[in-house]
Amino acid sequence: MVEVDDVARVRTGLSRAIAEPGLIGDGPVGLCANYTSVTADLRRGVDALLGAGVELTTIFTPEHGYWGAVQAGESEGDGVDLATGLPVVDTYRSDGQRLDALLRESGVGTILVDFQDIGVRFYTYTWTLFDLLCSAARVGIRIVVLDRPNPLGGLVRTGPGLDPSCASFVGRVSIPLQHGLTLGELARWFNAAHVPDAVGATADLEVVELAGWARQRQGADDSWVLPSPNMPTLTTATVFGAIGLLEGTVLSEGRGTTKPFELFGASWTDGRLAVALTERDLPGVAFREAVFRPTFSKWHGDVVHGAQLHVRDVAAFDPIATGVAVLQAVAALYPGESIWLPPQPGRPPFIDLLWGSPTLRAGIDGGADLSAILDGGPPTPTVPPEALLYS
Repeated sequence: MVEVDDVARVRTGLSRAIAEPGLIGDGPVGLCANYTSVTADLRRGVDALLGAGVELTTIFTPEHGYWGAVQAGESEGDGVDLATGLPVVDTYRSDGQRLDALLRESGVGTILVDFQDIGVRFYTYTWTLFDLLCSAARVGIRIVVLDRPNPLGGLVRTGPGLDPSCASFVGRVSIPLQHGLTLGELARWFNAAHVPDAVGATADLEVVELAGWARQRQGADDSWVLPSPNMPTLTTATVFGAIGLLEGTVLSEGRGTTKPFELFGASWTDGRLAVALTERDLPGVAFREAVFRPTFSKWHGDVVHGAQLHVRDVAAFDPIATGVAVLQAVAALYPGESIWLPPQPGRPPFIDLLWGSPTLRAGIDGGADLSAILDGGPPTPTVPPEALLYS
């Protein structure tokens, strides 16, 4: 473990690797990253690593592409990085043999992983990391995670686990819905407990640890770089575990507005929604009536008379309970409306994939109370102590 001072400035794994390129090693190196891979002075990680003498030969990209110019469920495709001339290889929707082939064809012996996660299971960068670990174990490529802080902090792990029947790219294996881990810690947990189950071997994994970060720290120590188009602020990250659940419903989760995951509603909701949620007196959060018109995604072009969520006390705010309470209020106020997105052929409903099991949907449809829904389903998984890197 890196010894740190709790009041010190945080140094990311990227910053440490630039100062000590020997942490990465020799040979051709790939960088799986996006535009959140930046130094403290906001230089691109790829440029800083090249300047430090790292033999980068390929850039691999996750969902949204390197520059994050495309929306959820999209990527920018393969290309060339104009500043460096390095080939850009799109890994989104590539796993198994296809991802193995991409890694082999690149010719790299090491892949650095550096992007900003937000601490919620259904954020897909987590599963890009998992897929890379599985492929690296099969192909014999080394993985080095350049660690970054979890903006939600590292003290709270809450929400259900994941039933294997609901495994998908928003949850490959069972981790808590709000996991309270850094990507480096997740990588250690995956590699010790889950990659062997999937592949029959472990990956050659190293984590370049953070310096100066402790579990109680929340937020960003430097400038926040939005990790995806609809994650513009730290507030958005804070509320994502709540209103992100609405992605499994026909309600707008605020995409196509300037307040994604804070504004929500449908064309058939009304002013009663904010009133009902206010009456629930949920800790750390307030609601107001809001009218908005999404410019894309659900209800685009329509006027939505919904609500806005305002976090008043981050320490008291429980995003998982708040998200469930929102769904309960919608179901109770508008019983004639079908709120769930229909499932794709051969797949569970998307809400089940987000929650990790059918228990949320069944509880809402059955009128269960909040505690019964939160206590149902797969229990919150326990993080193995050997995965933890920070005190």
